Amino acid sequence: MTRPRKSAKRSAAGRPDRPVEDEIWHRVTRELTDDLAVDALARDRAGKSPLDELARLQEAGLPALLTPPSPDGRRGADWRAASAVIREISTADSSIGELLAHHYALAWSARFFGTEDGKTATEPVETVAEREGWLLAGGVESSRAETGTETPDLVLTPESTDEPGSPEGGGFVLEGRRYFASGVTVADRLVVGARCTGTGDLLIVLVDPAHPAVFTEPATDRLGQRLSGAGTVTFDRAPVAAEAVLGRVPRDEHDVTPYAALAPLALRLLLVQVGLGIAEGALAEARDVSRAGHAAQPHSVRTAAGHAVTYAPRDDDPYLLLAYGELATAAHAAASVAGRATDALARGLDAGGSLGVEERADIAVLVAAAEAVTDRAAVHVTTRILELVGSADRPEPAGSGPGFDRFWRNARALTARHSPTHRLRDIGDHYLNGTHARLTLPV
Repeated sequence: MTRPRKSAKRSAAGRPDRPVEDEIWHRVTRELTDDLAVDALARDRAGKSPLDELARLQEAGLPALLTPPSPDGRRGADWRAASAVIREISTADSSIGELLAHHYALAWSARFFGTEDGKTATEPVETVAEREGWLLAGGVESSRAETGTETPDLVLTPESTDEPGSPEGGGFVLEGRRYFASGVTVADRLVVGARCTGTGDLLIVLVDPAHPAVFTEPATDRLGQRLSGAGTVTFDRAPVAAEAVLGRVPRDEHDVTPYAALAPLALRLLLVQVGLGIAEGALAEARDVSRAGHAAQPHSVRTAAGHAVTYAPRDDDPYLLLAYGELATAAHAAASVAGRATDALARGLDAGGSLGVEERADIAVLVAAAEAVTDRAAVHVTTRILELVGSADRPEPAGSGPGFDRFWRNARALTARHSPTHRLRDIGDHYLNGTHARLTLPV
């Protein structure tokens, strides 16, 4: 097991000292997307820890930009703007899009869990994260074992100040082991949720991964999302000072506020943006290859009616046009559903502590619908792209060809983490019976 290497710090010029709506950030995002696209295939095949990619992000100032907006709008990014950044980056490299998605969702942790109204005790953490350009990783979800019959994977034990080596200010020690899907091999700080042995509440804490008591084991040989920095982290009595506790989630779900219950929805919807980026990136690259005539060899494709047709495609071939029309429509439909959910969640975040149970339930349904539609579109688009311009039936030597398999692998890896059946069941239960999703953190 290893400890994360410190990433290169971006220059002071990379700090987001202009509002996110400023044209400079659209240009910065586009330039970084183009830069990542140049060597995306080579980096995917190498499968190394994303240290170089993080250096690029920090040089551009994106980790600092992707923090919650300050009241004056001069720092951070609002929900819609951050979603657009993550989606665009994902068209070039969805692993890096996922890295930023987890970072931005975790940057909201103090607002979600710090107070009931989500508006106090957040500025210091967010200010430091912005100033230092930290990349945040981890996860605030609690253990799957919520019945009390199994031991949580991460636990916090209160330490009294009179014991030798105990944290100052009546802090805690963190113990346990957990797998995280993104960022832990390169993160500057970890945001994790752990059960407090004293109260049973889930405490959200900030941990330095460079501490000697924190060990990281990178995930290797992943099917897709190979550059997301996934890994397993072990905490061997890592000290957590009292001021490093960002907030808490009560054990009783009836005490969880609707605003705090937006936290898992926020991450899920940001990962929807990553899925959209995969579909749109695959389509754009396939279009370029088709236009350039790289798919001139005869091969078989399947029409919308399910008929297999063999042909040598041209840019005016009716079957090719039909296929692209089908795939573009699927991507547009997913983007529309995701856009509606994005607007709803943005309104929920603006509502803060005044958000009601009904409003949260409506947001949950829209997020679930966006997941279901986008997951299906991402897998469908990337699969069909392999038939159109990839090499599903024409294997290419390693290191050659357009490498469209990476889009399919990334889509499969991203969507396999949850069951679409559960999402559709929740949507149906809400639509038919008006049932609300549970206000708990596990997703």
